[in-house]
Amino acid sequence: MKKIIEVCCGSVEDVINAEKGGADRVEFNSALYLGGLTPSLASLIYLKERVQIPIICMVRTRGAGFTYSEEDIEVMCTDAELLLKHGANGIAFGALNEDRSIDIQTNKKIIDICHKYNKEFVFHRAIDCVDHPILSIETLINLKVDRILTSGFRSTALEGINNLKELESKYSHQIEFLMGGKVNSSNANQLIDETGINQIHSSCKTWVIDPSTHNEYVSYAYGDYDSHYECVDINLVRQLVRTVKGD
Repeated sequence: MKKIIEVCCGSVEDVINAEKGGADRVEFNSALYLGGLTPSLASLIYLKERVQIPIICMVRTRGAGFTYSEEDIEVMCTDAELLLKHGANGIAFGALNEDRSIDIQTNKKIIDICHKYNKEFVFHRAIDCVDHPILSIETLINLKVDRILTSGFRSTALEGINNLKELESKYSHQIEFLMGGKVNSSNANQLIDETGINQIHSSCKTWVIDPSTHNEYVSYAYGDYDSHYECVDINLVRQLVRTVKGD
């Protein structure tokens, strides 16, 4: 069973670090502090000239939930088309209705765009917010989604480990599963061994200082640290790769 390590990236630097650390694939975003938004086209073009591993691009216009306006949907369809035209290996996307069911019509629009380019459609962790998980999984299978990123309908993959095992057992012949949600070198092998899922999604983040973040009057700090930003740590990626693959 080939094990696949995908690293969640929020910048050009993150993607480059993920590849240097030995990741097999990246999910490329902007604004990870909002849960991940669409990255810029320029950043994708830059990366496609410099890295070899597959890049799955997030398409999402805003933070919070996954119920979108007509304007949001039009923009996201255009984003998906442009990103795929310029080398994205797939799109990570997810749209829900206000009742937290799968928005079939909106997802199908992005799925059709992906498959027109023979690229992958990954339904992201919006799946973990649905009220009827099994019905939702079967809906996504019928829509011909290629892969689902999930923590097993819980806040972390460890908390959802039994659900992940059930999904893999019941549906793996129809769709791929990718485990995410606080997956790291300390728990990755347990998750793989107990669920049978061979793909993991990890952040591998550290905090890097930027002394220009604030002065005594104004601050642009975010997150848990006063003058820092998050960045993929090459050593954490390498540690995860060694733990999972023995490389």
